[in-house]
Amino acid sequence: MSRIGKLPITIPNGVKVAVREDNTVVVKGPKGEMTQQVDPNIKVEVDKDAITLKRSSDDKEQRALHGLYRSLINNMVVGVSEGFRKELEVVGVGYRVSNTGQNLELSLGYTHNIIMQLAPEIKVETKMERNKNPLIILESCDKQLLGQVCAKIRSFRKPEPYKGKGVRFVGEHIRRKSGKTTAK
Repeated sequence: MSRIGKLPITIPNGVKVAVREDNTVVVKGPKGEMTQQVDPNIKVEVDKDAITLKRSSDDKEQRALHGLYRSLINNMVVGVSEGFRKELEVVGVGYRVSNTGQNLELSLGYTHNIIMQLAPEIKVETKMERNKNPLIILESCDKQLLGQVCAKIRSFRKPEPYKGKGVRFVGEHIRRKSGKTTAK
């Protein structure tokens, strides 16, 4: 049996889980509501305080889907109860960030500023402090959407290995190169 798939998911207080007839799992909590369509061969059972997933056979595909859907449902439960948070750091002279509502404006050394419209499920906050790198703080109940948006923002100016300039996650280590050396 799948090590991840067989683990039960505990349901915290304030979170309601329902399974529809078309094998769709609906999770409601204080941070929002999320739905996930589950493969018909995977059976989702909801008890009072736990969710368990069972598969109908021991095929390779079924074993993979067993662990996948368990992880997706667990991320939904954690997302609607606690939420997910990512922090991005903008490193570089003259690089700035600001937000107005759901619009994120990035000044990353190009001729024009990059304006990105964010989904309504994501809460964005920017911090610009003197003598510190600008920060972009993103929060959401949807882990997949949050990771996708962070990857998109990071792709506008990836950290380069010589000076370390670019958009990176807070705490991310960038392997640095030494650059040119004089030949003798």
